[in-house]
Amino acid sequence: MVHLPQVKIPATYIRGGTSKGVFFRLQDLPERCQVPGEARDRLFMRVIGSPDPYSAHIDGMGGATSSTSKCVILSASSQPEHDVDYLYGQVSIDKAFVDWSGNCGNLSTAAGAFAVHAGLVDPARIPQNGTCVVRIWQANIQKTIIAHVPVSNGQVQETGDFELDGVTFPAAEIVLEFLDPSDDGEEGGSMFPTGNLIDDLEVPGIGTFKATMITAGIPTIFVNAEDIGYQGTELREAINGDPAQLARFEQIRIAGALRMGLIKTAEEAATRQHTPKIAFVSPSKDYRTSSGKDVKAGDVDLLVRALSMGKLHHAMMGTCAVAIGTAAAIPGTLVNLAAGGGEREAVRFGHPSGTLRVGAQARLVDGQWTVTKAVMSRSARILMEGWVRVPGDSF
Repeated sequence: MVHLPQVKIPATYIRGGTSKGVFFRLQDLPERCQVPGEARDRLFMRVIGSPDPYSAHIDGMGGATSSTSKCVILSASSQPEHDVDYLYGQVSIDKAFVDWSGNCGNLSTAAGAFAVHAGLVDPARIPQNGTCVVRIWQANIQKTIIAHVPVSNGQVQETGDFELDGVTFPAAEIVLEFLDPSDDGEEGGSMFPTGNLIDDLEVPGIGTFKATMITAGIPTIFVNAEDIGYQGTELREAINGDPAQLARFEQIRIAGALRMGLIKTAEEAATRQHTPKIAFVSPSKDYRTSSGKDVKAGDVDLLVRALSMGKLHHAMMGTCAVAIGTAAAIPGTLVNLAAGGGEREAVRFGHPSGTLRVGAQARLVDGQWTVTKAVMSRSARILMEGWVRVPGDSF
């Protein structure tokens, strides 16, 4: 039997925010993987080490969590007034598929930095010292992201003293602006697909819950922690070790996805694990983070816990933070009410690893809520660069 040798592909392994991913320039991919399709999906799955029935990713670059099972493609932008096109793939851990339905806000940070590293930004736009404004076209969701990347001696500055809860070591701060982050939908609907700020969401066999369903940053279903039997102070171990509770969350997510029009049948949810997200909120309380740090109720406006790919996230997804900031800015949503109600342009929330501040500018136009921009700070750092190797018959 003939076995093909391994193929090596230029790649860069980067931490962005509280996620990690394998980054590629489009031009460096094998020719048949430079276009969407089965070959590209199979390549990315093999790079990450999926599908893995052991959920360990021993034979790949993944880390067996939703935060570390990611691949990114960057290329010179096809859009006017943009520097790069950024395409994101969320690789399933134990199933054979790649979800292209949404963005990763954390890796959006790394996309800006990698664009400069990889020579995809016009050198004339990169200062010797200062900030490079990288204009990113997020190809999955057709939105613009502006990354303010610090530069020293003409190179991306990665080290610094900016601390991000959920990341062990400090690094340089990168400010992200998500422009017009709400998804108006295929039929021109509002960022509230049901038309309501709060709905009664009926979940067959589970119950009926108050829910805010929003498409800003990423489609997200918010429910009240107390309505589903939680305090809002929970850490990963309290939920991820309970299969029955995870199954209940998935049923709520499926019901919300159907109500939002993101899927037509419940069965479709199995191939759309990345979106929508489901999160639960509560008014601020004292709690202890996963690292043992005490967060006081007065330090935050509210508490939020969110699930990604069927598990409670160890911190907070960047795109979900955009949804939190947007919903908090709109009086009457569950997020806004948990934060104390009223109008606000920024919110600080507590998550399992600490706290995060996100700002959003929302306004009511012709009876429809719209958000012009959401802003937050993250950091990014290259962990390794060179080539990733995969068996030649894997894609």
